[in-house]
Amino acid sequence: MERQLIITHHAPDIDAIGAVWILKRFDMNKYADAKLAFVNPGETISMDAANELGFQLYNTTHVDTGLGRFDHHQPDKGMQRLSATMLVHDYVVSKNLSLEKNEALDIIIEFITQIDHFEEIYWPDAGSYRYAFLIHELIRGIEFADPHNDESQMQFGLTCLDSAYAVLTQQVKAKEIIAEKGREFTIDRSDDDKNVEIKCLALLTRNDDTLKIAQKQGFELVIRKDQKLGNIRIKVRPDSKIHLKPLYKAITAVDPKATWYYHPSGKMLLNGTKKHHNQIPSKLSVDEVINLTKISLSNKTKNEKNKEQNDTK
Repeated sequence: MERQLIITHHAPDIDAIGAVWILKRFDMNKYADAKLAFVNPGETISMDAANELGFQLYNTTHVDTGLGRFDHHQPDKGMQRLSATMLVHDYVVSKNLSLEKNEALDIIIEFITQIDHFEEIYWPDAGSYRYAFLIHELIRGIEFADPHNDESQMQFGLTCLDSAYAVLTQQVKAKEIIAEKGREFTIDRSDDDKNVEIKCLALLTRNDDTLKIAQKQGFELVIRKDQKLGNIRIKVRPDSKIHLKPLYKAITAVDPKATWYYHPSGKMLLNGTKKHHNQIPSKLSVDEVINLTKISLSNKTKNEKNKEQNDTK
């Protein structure tokens, strides 16, 4: 297919970048290797300018400028909750209906549309500086750090969206795995003279995002074993009263050859991380880790623990 030229406005914002990103990533047959060009907001590229770049007007596409199909600044559209990204998304969905069920992509479309309509003023604690670390603000920061470089600003934004899409895809899948494969169990503890059950979850999955997602869902302790590599990662919510030192001692006693790291916070016990090479995976099964967790982290009496240990033999 003949190479295409995509045109958007100078100093591209998250909406312009999002529209370009969708074309290049989800209509790859036509736009994967498309060249980019920039014009003043609202304008279209001239025939002479297109020719200088080696293109004709028929193989050019304008997004977020030019008042065409992928622009939403026309009088009849200006008051609608639209964005250029949304318009391009509708186009790629019309060509590939499977994208209708792409939840990660839908989340990105909604986020960009919110930003394009300044709806972040309604977010919780909207004045917090933590929002300065979000993609749209970092893209805007390029205008201060590297002014008048449209190409670098665009490429930075495309990389950000690639990364966000990868993370969102993992998180959406993580929620499905938790719902379908998560094994709930409890740890019996005494807290302020009250008996409580600590809500826990164990998973056999390669998806590491399940750890964070499960904790956000209210599980106080989460165990994940990678069914392919054998690594085990155990994490506790930072607001939990549980400390993993007793479990660390119990696990290393029965699994001394594996590479275990006990975090000094007491909230992480790791047998697998991308930060550590040449590590030895654990031989323990998920059931064995669950049993060790229940016994070592319960603060029952010594006699009660001994009875549970005998029952598991």
